[in-house]
Amino acid sequence: MRTWRLAIVVVVAFLAAVAGVWIGRTFIPAHQARGSELHEVLHHELKLDGSQEARIELLEQQFAVRRRALELEMRAHNARLAEAIAAEHGNGPRVVAAIDASHRTMGELQKETLAHIFAMRQVLRPDQAATFDRAVVRSLTADAR
Repeated sequence: MRTWRLAIVVVVAFLAAVAGVWIGRTFIPAHQARGSELHEVLHHELKLDGSQEARIELLEQQFAVRRRALELEMRAHNARLAEAIAAEHGNGPRVVAAIDASHRTMGELQKETLAHIFAMRQVLRPDQAATFDRAVVRSLTADAR
């Protein structure tokens, strides 16, 4: 009898979870990723000419390489942090050093992202730059959901 009760509880819990996911996906609008809003404005609203498209494409390719390198570096920092936590089981010197290294890399990624945004802005005409600036401000000040 206990086995049947447990099986019923498991099935009901599973069905409730599936229903919750379905309700969430159906009735709660997904928010747009911040970077994709900026991409949408840049590539669809600003009506870039061919020269602007080519220059921005080159900037995006160059930044993608650098961003990927920094993301891999952050993963390596996370692995070192995990090792330090496993070794020290607390907030010891290795943990603190790993956190500091990770934060330096995150800061570098943020600075390079902003440099990339400013480089793209330089390609734009003044009327386009104004629209782009508003999109940047919106993406930085949008509520985190």
